[in-house]
Amino acid sequence: MPVRLDIKKKLSATSERVKSVDIHPNETWALSALYSGNVMIWDYESGTCVKSFEVSELPVRCAKFIARKHWFFSASDDMRLRVYNYNTMEKVREIEQAHSDYIRCVEVHPTLPYFVSSSDDMTVKLWNYDSPSGLECIQYYEGHTHYVMQAKFNPKDTNTFASASLDRTIKVWGLNSPTPHYTLEGHERGVNCIDYYPSGDKPYILSGADDRTVKVWDYQTKSVVHTLDGHTHNVCAVLFHPKLPMIASASEDGTVRIWQSTTYRAETTLNYGMERAWALAATASANKLAIGYDEGTVVIELGSDEPVASMDGSGKIVWAKNNEIQTTNVRGLAADVGEGERLPLIPRDLGTCELYPQSLKHNCNGRFVSVCGDGEFIIYTAQALRNKAFGSALDFVWSGSETGDYAIRESISRIKVFRNFKESKTIKPATASAEGLFGGQLIGVKGSDDAVLFYDWESGVFVKKIDVCPTEVYWSEAGNLVLLACKDGAYVLSYDAAATAQAIHQGAYSQEEGIENAFDLLYEIPDTITSGKWVGDCFLYCTQKGRLNYSVGGKIQTLVHLDTSSSGATQHTILGYYRENVYLMDKSLNVVCYAVMLAVLQYQTAVMRGDFDAANELLPEIPESEYTTVARFLESQGFKEEALTVTTDVDHKFDLAIELNHVDVAHALMAEIPEEDLETTDTMAKWKKISDTALKSNDFDLCEAAALASDDFSGLLLMYSATGNLEGMEALAHKAEAGGMTNVAFVSYLLTGQVEKCADLLISTKRLPEAAFFARTFLPSRVQDIVTLWKEDLTKISTSAAQALATPLENKDHFPDFDIALQVEKMFLAQRDISSGAGIPAADYLTAKDDLDLNLIELIKARAAAVESVPEVQEEKAVDAPEQAQEVVNEAPVAVADVCESAVEEEDNSAQIAALAAQEEARRLQAEAEAQAKAQAEAQAQREAEEAALLAKQKEEEEAAAAAAALAKQKEEEELKAAEEAAAALAEADDDDFGDDW
Repeated sequence: MPVRLDIKKKLSATSERVKSVDIHPNETWALSALYSGNVMIWDYESGTCVKSFEVSELPVRCAKFIARKHWFFSASDDMRLRVYNYNTMEKVREIEQAHSDYIRCVEVHPTLPYFVSSSDDMTVKLWNYDSPSGLECIQYYEGHTHYVMQAKFNPKDTNTFASASLDRTIKVWGLNSPTPHYTLEGHERGVNCIDYYPSGDKPYILSGADDRTVKVWDYQTKSVVHTLDGHTHNVCAVLFHPKLPMIASASEDGTVRIWQSTTYRAETTLNYGMERAWALAATASANKLAIGYDEGTVVIELGSDEPVASMDGSGKIVWAKNNEIQTTNVRGLAADVGEGERLPLIPRDLGTCELYPQSLKHNCNGRFVSVCGDGEFIIYTAQALRNKAFGSALDFVWSGSETGDYAIRESISRIKVFRNFKESKTIKPATASAEGLFGGQLIGVKGSDDAVLFYDWESGVFVKKIDVCPTEVYWSEAGNLVLLACKDGAYVLSYDAAATAQAIHQGAYSQEEGIENAFDLLYEIPDTITSGKWVGDCFLYCTQKGRLNYSVGGKIQTLVHLDTSSSGATQHTILGYYRENVYLMDKSLNVVCYAVMLAVLQYQTAVMRGDFDAANELLPEIPESEYTTVARFLESQGFKEEALTVTTDVDHKFDLAIELNHVDVAHALMAEIPEEDLETTDTMAKWKKISDTALKSNDFDLCEAAALASDDFSGLLLMYSATGNLEGMEALAHKAEAGGMTNVAFVSYLLTGQVEKCADLLISTKRLPEAAFFARTFLPSRVQDIVTLWKEDLTKISTSAAQALATPLENKDHFPDFDIALQVEKMFLAQRDISSGAGIPAADYLTAKDDLDLNLIELIKARAAAVESVPEVQEEKAVDAPEQAQEVVNEAPVAVADVCESAVEEEDNSAQIAALAAQEEARRLQAEAEAQAKAQAEAQAQREAEEAALLAKQKEEEEAAAAAAALAKQKEEEELKAAEEAAAALAEADDDDFGDDW
């Protein structure tokens, strides 16, 4: 039967004629030696050229990797051997006259620091590349009578090698003997290429010649075992694939033929239309094949390179290495190594399989193991590899519950079911073509219509058709869950076995639709799954991108990021789960494990079901070391309160407490921090989080304490300014200055009215221009001193600029109203002294806010003018009052005389009486006039005194208002000044040290 390997092209790189190819054993690299004299290194996963070397102006006929030295050898037609380090790209060795003619081949010894070279000078030479003198020829082999085309070491006996020559012979040599041990003759024309069988069970040599044939030789009997025909031109390269049971041959007819190495059946012929094929290369670490053509390099993948292995429930692993079957047990090994480290396995040979294994699988209880390949299957006992059953089949699957039940896909239209190793029934799937078969609780048939059909094991009844195209089907051990892994995602379904059995028993099913309620879709997994394993209701799986994940109820958790290839593809396959560990195998058959606690998985499953009672019962079974893992899972599900009570990680608990606004819990955790960690960045960040959270809940005391602990000066500035905390602001100013936070210190000093400190701060930080302008506004008494300092500092840069600066003493005309500014400064300082320690109450804001618009200098000028005008007004009013009183007194006698005169004229007889009455009346009138004048003078004086007092009071009020307005305006100017200086400082942050602080 054919091996049926899928062939995928991994690389197709166009170049000049390729005379030699090689594959790196560890990297995804292919090495090409070109006829143009260059050597190229290609990455066949990404399809790119990694490195290029200009080796010679003449053709390079051979190039080989030496991975253990990070080198490659090259042999060219200039008869030189060169050695390059492919990492540094430097030439580390060279010998100019290695041979006297073209060098055809270089072959590296598998273990010793040797290589052999063959040449058209009909000789073979053995070289030591680790010699102190460089490349040293240590042996010389003669015996061929024509060009020696190739040489190969025997992997079974590395002290011998064979050479192929155009003299139609193959000679076998010993390293220490210059003459051949024996000669193989049989080709009718020159022999171009040879290769040894890679394992030691067959003493075979493969050869290709210009007679267009490929021969298989038994070098012990020195006879031809088989001749492979089919090429129509010279055969240029042959090889036994070191990993697959394949023979490959390349010919000048442009084709590469693949043959089965056991039956010598022709499997396939490859023709990529790149003219003549010259070279082949493969490696034991991968199922790749590199081909060199006239027009470039091609790398193909033969089948899958996934490990052929299986693990049962007791920790026993069985795997295939070529046709050999080996086993080991991982019991007790996980405790001795760390997670992700290679397990020290001790393999035991079970025997050799009659066919090439392409899949290997234990049955449900691990007693039997099936091996499939070459269109056949064999069932062995797992302990001793004794044959239990065999047959032909395209696919083979085990039942998920019964020991001896299995099914085979006999053809695209027929499925045979076996019960207890005996044929039971035949199923004809309801699809045009059955393309695959899946085992488990039900028989799954992959249809050609991108669907999967499920059938019952016992009755063969059609259960359900699901319209997805899975690459694999995974059943849980209980059989109630199934995962369908597709190329772009996966679907998890629940399966009702009881309802299915009842429907089958009652005949309540349809031949077309199956059983209606057999499956229900639970959730989807948006990952490309390469391998997986159910553990209870939790599914462990590897993704295509190299992650080991597990899914519980649709919620995905990542356990670890695995190693990947250069293209990002995963290198591991899940084998199974055993004693709290999941075991994986990579493509080199190395086994690693990662801890996955079963109790944790069960707890998470209970949480996903919402059964917290069951989860709480399971929690004591989980080790405390896993509590943080459980808490993070709870957090991801939104159960943060529960996570806070479960977690044992201090940092995690702190983050949860902050997120839940449990500031008291977070504060208590901070009290447990060791003294040596109090000043760390992490601790400061935690205090800052506490401060912010406390501020949200209006806990100002805790907010202040946390901000002080974390040196959060900006936060303190915000809080103190918002709450009107004068004492805190004053203390903050000193702390910020000591801590180098100059911007916060300046603003704090300014808000508390300590303008002297502001000026000193500007001077100490060498911001002399800003200090001078600040003093001109707030401290005119210090302008002279600061400008003097500014001039001294500016002189170091520009003397003319320094001389252009004006000072109040030397250039008083440049400082208008400077004397008044000094008076305003005194008023401000006096007002500050009055309010020191208490400040201005916030209740006064409504009356004080209008003072911000006052111009203090103009008010001082107006007050001075008003004071000068008051004495003149009072003097004028004092002069007018006596004159008015005298006029009244003078008018009184005139009135008396008029009265007397009138009395004499009217009554002569009573003249005396009238005279006396007139005199009395005159005296009365004079007294009234004097009293009236005195009252008017007193009233006038009182009015003038009241007006003077009222004017004085109004002036005092105006002066007080002006002083308050000046103070408020000063504050506004200081704040505006500070904001402008802060903005300027930010703009100059790259050029000025002070700007870094601002």
